[in-house]
Amino acid sequence: MSGFSVAGQHVVVVGAARSGIAAAHLLAGRGARVSLTDLRTAIDGAAGLEAAGVTLVLGSHPADLFRAADLIVVSPGVPAGHEAFAAARARGVRVIGEVELASRWLRGRLIAITGTKGKSTTTALTGRILEAAGAHVLVGGNIGSPLSGHVAASTPETIHVVEVSSFQLETADTFHPWIAALLNLSADHLDRHANLEEYAGAKARIFARQTADDWAVVNADDPQTLAIAARGRARQRRFALHAPAGADITVAGGVVVERSPSGEIALMKTSDVQLIGPHLLADVLAASAIARLAGAGPAHIAAAVSSFRGLEHAMERVADIGGVRYVNDSKATNVDAARQAIDTFESDLVVVMGGRYKGGDFGSLRSSLAARHATVVAIGEAAPRIHEALGPAMRVIDAASMGEAVRAARAAAGGKGTVLLAPACSSFDMFTDYAARGRAFKDEVARLAGGQD
Repeated sequence: MSGFSVAGQHVVVVGAARSGIAAAHLLAGRGARVSLTDLRTAIDGAAGLEAAGVTLVLGSHPADLFRAADLIVVSPGVPAGHEAFAAARARGVRVIGEVELASRWLRGRLIAITGTKGKSTTTALTGRILEAAGAHVLVGGNIGSPLSGHVAASTPETIHVVEVSSFQLETADTFHPWIAALLNLSADHLDRHANLEEYAGAKARIFARQTADDWAVVNADDPQTLAIAARGRARQRRFALHAPAGADITVAGGVVVERSPSGEIALMKTSDVQLIGPHLLADVLAASAIARLAGAGPAHIAAAVSSFRGLEHAMERVADIGGVRYVNDSKATNVDAARQAIDTFESDLVVVMGGRYKGGDFGSLRSSLAARHATVVAIGEAAPRIHEALGPAMRVIDAASMGEAVRAARAAAGGKGTVLLAPACSSFDMFTDYAARGRAFKDEVARLAGGQD
């Protein structure tokens, strides 16, 4: 954003996780007087922050600190409407997010990707395709490195491929993607957003600053995404698995194709896709649609997709032990994502499910689970809800730890089928994040493979 400066201003950064630390370093490098506050009494990287001139305010969020600020930058985990900011807002202090902050200093083009599920896979694959096409690409945001860490390497030729969550978008103001993708929409994060409408409104902000010169990539299989994109000003490019008549990128005869008034172009064979499940094939279509707009050719798409084995914790093949396949989908942190993972398999399924409840109806999984003769192993705070919703229709087993859950799942599988970690919940009751939960699952499976009970 031309003309944006923080030189000489007192900027308070709230939250000292990855994005907060990156924002503090960026701001200090741009001449701000930076205070970084966190409720924890000790944080990673403290020495480096202090060496950069950042003042650490740990153990509390003092009201006086916010009142004295010229600008407040919040990490995604901190609600922008937190009551601690009320006095600062009353005197006109702006409260923005880390992605909004960093985007004001990017010099290249911006591709932003959001949705309830599939964001990380689509973002990573888009980056791979554009790299294959020879572009200078930086991938980050809600995946990998924070956007604040990209500013120094940003050039006019850079393409920034950025995953953005509803938490990051709710603080977006000038955030202006050249290509913005909304993959899908279903109930999620209702422990933070008041209702589905508020959640959808946050997602819709990805299109808010776009103009008729920009592109909106949307899912023609999801009417809600179409309705949201229709309120924007950007041109649309649509992808779909199930509604090919309304799609520019779709599947026909086992081939991913691009359709236009001038004809049909084959991009790649679906048999070359290495990912498990139709929902991940939809992510391939989305990445292909984005990459084509950004200038990638069919050969670049085919090469990148055929070598892409997916992301850790997203329908990740872990092991085959004693006739049972173990699959880690720890990123399935909401009910709809868990349903899509479950629907990938045909029968003989054991699902490890649970964690901290964040909205959604576990009962909506009943038919998918019953059709696959599934057993559910319930973990975490949500276990009683899972029992109540699913117990009358199928076997539900409680487990107090991931180790106990994996052992119970192995016994329930009986030497056949699949054990799937698809939590439908956040991880924060038992783990620091979904990645730690997924690693715990894999560690316990490795113990089984090694003959340890």
